[in-house]
Amino acid sequence: MHIGVHAQQTPDKPAYIMATSGQVVTYAELDATSNRIAQLFASHGLVPGDAVCIMMENNPMFWPIAWAAQRSGLQYTAASSRLTAPELEYIINDCGAKVFLTSAEKSDAAVEVREKIPGVLAAYMVEGTAPGYESLEESMAAMPSTPIANECEGGDMLYSSGTTGRPKGVKTALSHAPMGTSPSLVGLLTMLYGATSEMVYISPAPFYHAAPLRYCMSTMRLGGTVIAMERFDPEQCLSLIETYRVTHGQFVPTMFVRMLKLDESTRTKYDVSSITHAIHAAAPCPIPVKEQMITWWGEKIYEYYAGTEGNGFCAVSSPEWLQKKGTVGRNLLGPVHICDDDGEEVPTGTPGTIYFESATQFEYHNDPEKTKASRHPKGWTTLGDIGYVDADGYLFLTDRKANMIISGGVNIYPQEAENVLTMHPKVGDVAVFGVPNEDFGEEVKAVVQPADWSLVDTPEKQAAVSRELIDFCKTQLADIKCPRSVDFDPELPRHPTGKLYKRLVRDRYWQGRESKLV
Repeated sequence: MHIGVHAQQTPDKPAYIMATSGQVVTYAELDATSNRIAQLFASHGLVPGDAVCIMMENNPMFWPIAWAAQRSGLQYTAASSRLTAPELEYIINDCGAKVFLTSAEKSDAAVEVREKIPGVLAAYMVEGTAPGYESLEESMAAMPSTPIANECEGGDMLYSSGTTGRPKGVKTALSHAPMGTSPSLVGLLTMLYGATSEMVYISPAPFYHAAPLRYCMSTMRLGGTVIAMERFDPEQCLSLIETYRVTHGQFVPTMFVRMLKLDESTRTKYDVSSITHAIHAAAPCPIPVKEQMITWWGEKIYEYYAGTEGNGFCAVSSPEWLQKKGTVGRNLLGPVHICDDDGEEVPTGTPGTIYFESATQFEYHNDPEKTKASRHPKGWTTLGDIGYVDADGYLFLTDRKANMIISGGVNIYPQEAENVLTMHPKVGDVAVFGVPNEDFGEEVKAVVQPADWSLVDTPEKQAAVSRELIDFCKTQLADIKCPRSVDFDPELPRHPTGKLYKRLVRDRYWQGRESKLV
């Protein structure tokens, strides 16, 4: 489970290949480069337990930096490459980073924050320099390519994407075990998905997100090869699967939707038969989307439900899912408890807050109130999601608690309407949420990103498509769950990992109110 071992045994094997540029980085190169960066960290006096922060696009230098931190026993925060300067400043200071590493592509934000991160001892940039930043390539070149003396396992501390509030740093205790000690995720990948040194894993999402970061690192621990997409493109993804005979990959439902919406002639011309495990997570997958993916790729679609917090891990295979459509599986780490707002467990099949009973402990860094809010009096922990468990122990998600709409005293979970509307051919993306209604408190609103703006480029067209979408929704859901009105937006603010910044859209409709509760 050590890239240094793979560097000795299979030095010329690709550890990762950048999809668009075609750049190949071998295990020998990854090992040597990460050692030099680890030596650079040590030259600044960093010791196990210290923190560093990385903020860059899907850049080939991301992985040597991450491995340098991992093998130095450091806590490393991979920050979103889409952060504004104030957001970046908050995360760097909050995580306590002593070294900050970024790229020339992100120099605008990097330069703006440089004087506002006093705890940072050294700041480095790849592929160029900017005021306040040294060249990482030049600095590490002077360092030896041998391991540091006190090499041991570090770990990530990642921040939630902030879809319902300010980002939270999810902190777990570092083990500082000998480098190469197998983490639990590698065991899960081996057990559930047949991960081996022969796997070819495609990663179409941003590296900084928890799942891509951890799954790519796990693939390299095993000695497999990662096909790293700089950004997701549906046809390129299919082409890469064919070209590299990809065996494993991890996707989010919006990626499935975009691949399914390709012209059939485009979609079917690529050979995807090498795929043995197509894994998806991060957001609920509409049942019709998953049905179509299973029809297309076969019973190779695997779903899991988990969080950066690591307190639960539900998993389900295609055959199981076909018997329990809509489930995210059963928890592999311990019992699941569904509770009402008073913390009392509710009957089987009744929605409530999902709590995991698990040995895993975490805290939200520098936020004891958020940590406390995630705890049940019995010690169980929650991600804040709503769902129910059936008689066989399968978990079904209904929504995030923060997104629930209360209209006329009835709880409405907007995910249901989103799942319906996303399948309409005129819909490219959609957000459903509650907006003020003087009679009922809230009413259901949909904001749609059309598949083509020409469909709604006049008020008359918008009115017609709005009626069409509402009527379409009513064919599958009760009236109260369907939008009473539809607005249109050229592009919804969706995170590259697939999560929608619904709060940003919803806030437009609540401006001027001291409270968002009516």
